[in-house]
Amino acid sequence: MSIPAYQLGDHVTLKQIANAVAHGLTPIVEVESMDGIYTVRFHHANDVSELSDSQGLTRTFLGTGEIRDLLGGIGLTHGVLTWGDQCGDEMIGVPGHALSPDEMLASGTRIAFR
Repeated sequence: MSIPAYQLGDHVTLKQIANAVAHGLTPIVEVESMDGIYTVRFHHANDVSELSDSQGLTRTFLGTGEIRDLLGGIGLTHGVLTWGDQCGDEMIGVPGHALSPDEMLASGTRIAFR
């Protein structure tokens, strides 16, 4: 029995996500900035997949240009830029709490890939 093209695991390669998109998957794309290093996550059907290389290691980027080119090239048009490193400022006494994934997506900035 084969797995449908749109079922993805915790880690997904660019080729796998391109295949899933070609078969109708429309994920919410999250580009997370963590101190200037970016990672990409795909939110779909109550699950999340992280963009990884062929060895299963999370792909990291030093800017959004390469992400824009890669994801725009497979037909994705936009995503949400989130910040994993900003939840408060202990230097000035502003309390913070870690944001949930839904809160991060809701407070993120829309970005375009094409």
